[in-house]
Amino acid sequence: MPSIVYVLNGPNLNLLGTREPQTYGRSTLMDVERICREHAGRHGLEVDFRQSNHEGELIDWIHEAATKKSAGIVLNAGGYTHTSVAIRDAVAAVAVPVIEVHISNIFARESFRHVSHIAPVARASLAGFGVDGYALAIDGLAALIGARRAGERSERPARQPLKRRAGERSERPARQPLRRKR
Repeated sequence: MPSIVYVLNGPNLNLLGTREPQTYGRSTLMDVERICREHAGRHGLEVDFRQSNHEGELIDWIHEAATKKSAGIVLNAGGYTHTSVAIRDAVAAVAVPVIEVHISNIFARESFRHVSHIAPVARASLAGFGVDGYALAIDGLAALIGARRAGERSERPARQPLKRRAGERSERPARQPLRRKR
């Protein structure tokens, strides 16, 4: 089963930490890469982390992720989100799940940023969580992969009650009966 997640970053994200810190925060792209690797590791996933200011290179990487049968793509296309039909078409053309991420809340900014060409073809979109959005995207992707793997096996088995050893107590407190006020 594929275990590599491509984390692709578009134009100007190499300037994180210095570009508009009031909007994007002080974390650098290296900080984002560290967060992604740590979070992916928790799910047994590896990260192929890349950044480019060039539209065609991002498209080539999206195609590569599909060709190499990666587990999925976390994509922050930056300004190309609002302008690139070519990146939108590349995302639509691949069979791997793509999670769109934006550090800022694009819907609380200038009106031209309210349109994402990628969102309609992505599996999910996250915006406004700062660099933690990348970690959330990886968690979501891991959940999707787990769901897909379970679905590939067959029908999911019914939930089984938790089995405890004799004398073992539940971690959850026992329910207290409801008392009516008189």
